[in-house]
Amino acid sequence: MRELELLFIFLSKRKDPRKTEKIAFRHLLVAQFNLLDRFIELIGREIENAREGRPAAITIKLNNLEEEVLIGKLYEASQAGVRIQLIVRSICCCIPGVAGMSENITIRRIVGRYLEHGRVFIFHNNGDEEIFLGSADWMDRNIYRRIEVCFPVSEPALKEEIRNIIRLQLEDNSAATPIDSHSEEVAIDPEFPGSTAAGPNSQEAIYQYLSGLRANQ
Repeated sequence: MRELELLFIFLSKRKDPRKTEKIAFRHLLVAQFNLLDRFIELIGREIENAREGRPAAITIKLNNLEEEVLIGKLYEASQAGVRIQLIVRSICCCIPGVAGMSENITIRRIVGRYLEHGRVFIFHNNGDEEIFLGSADWMDRNIYRRIEVCFPVSEPALKEEIRNIIRLQLEDNSAATPIDSHSEEVAIDPEFPGSTAAGPNSQEAIYQYLSGLRANQ
């Protein structure tokens, strides 16, 4: 709570982060403070795990992905053997499936009845999974020119709910559209990595899943 208080105090002063003393956030990831460096560290940890022969995986859901430093780090992770699954609704400058560069990256786009704005970042961390939610797309404007915030999810029940929602999107072979190595949308394929032959329309499945959770509360 102290970090939130410090953040709101800073915002109320309307100061340029580049012209003020940095706040040492420990839990929150705040753009123009520690967000970029922390995401680089989290990807780097997966790279180290992969190189040491440990399980390593990253799953990210965003609206837009264009920031070059983070994309470059994802390529480095792919080359190290980290399995990377991206769900990117709109702009995507990351190129998946290129041998020697991004063969361990898959990307899918889901556009349906419901306009989705969730940003979810899941890092395997050798089985001690870390999940972050937040407001920030990985775009220059979000990372370098705005104050955007991501926060860790620690409650086990909430982490499980987020995992289930993302799982439904990764299993979607009805509305989800894979992106190929030419950055083109391709025909939906039931064998797309992460899919099943009977994959659901994820938006409908998520609606039913959340409705069931609420009914049981």
